Amino acid sequence: MFLFLSKLLPLFVYPLGLSCILLIVAAITLWFSRRWTVILISLAFLILLISGNGWVSQTLVKSLEWQNLPPLELPQAAAIVVLGGGTKPPIPPRPWVDVSEAGDRILHGSRLYLQQKAPWLILSGGRIRWKEGGPSESEDMAEIAKAMGVPATSILQDPTSLNTYENAVNVRKILAEKKITGKVLLVTSAIHTPRSLLIFKRQGIDVIAAPTDFIVSEYDTEYSAAGTEAFLLNLIPDAAHLQQFTLAMKEYIGRVVYRLKGWI
Repeated sequence: MFLFLSKLLPLFVYPLGLSCILLIVAAITLWFSRRWTVILISLAFLILLISGNGWVSQTLVKSLEWQNLPPLELPQAAAIVVLGGGTKPPIPPRPWVDVSEAGDRILHGSRLYLQQKAPWLILSGGRIRWKEGGPSESEDMAEIAKAMGVPATSILQDPTSLNTYENAVNVRKILAEKKITGKVLLVTSAIHTPRSLLIFKRQGIDVIAAPTDFIVSEYDTEYSAAGTEAFLLNLIPDAAHLQQFTLAMKEYIGRVVYRLKGWI
């Protein structure tokens, strides 16, 4: 139930869901108060205008992504942990495992293994059955890793975790079972890294951030401040900016919820 509510309830707080609620209430108030109707519609418009703004969304995303910028050379570690959330199951008409926007996670993790940063590649991620079918994300990631040249004997899987807290708990068990001690490289999306580090450290795991899947680059920050074209494109609300704003909100809300539950 917690998993379902954690996916459902935030939808009413994110910009798009909140704006829809305001518009629904505005339609109701139209029957008895034109003044409140105008106020609610204006609020909905303002929320979408702000959250869809390029400068606002980039600033919010950057506040998370740039907290743990990776060094030019990551150190050696006992294992590389890759969190799920970046694959789509090989369900027809897909010919094989597809990677989503966060698919950089398994690509980067496999690349680090091939650079001999650690002898183990731990893949953590189950599949929420009421969202999509198919094998677990850890299995999907394993297929990609093996295709990139990672030997199956070096891959360990956690196929049951459905959120970041369960990722950390299950990885801790795998480390204990395999008697793997020392630091581990934690590979996940840059926007997800700050919360993930807190959760893994809470489980007593000595983690080093190895973020990937950056949304905001140095070029983006320079481009957004240059020229009339960039000014207009960032000023006008855009669906991509709205999505980025929502992703950042998800992380900040998640941090509050996880802290209340004692997971960080």
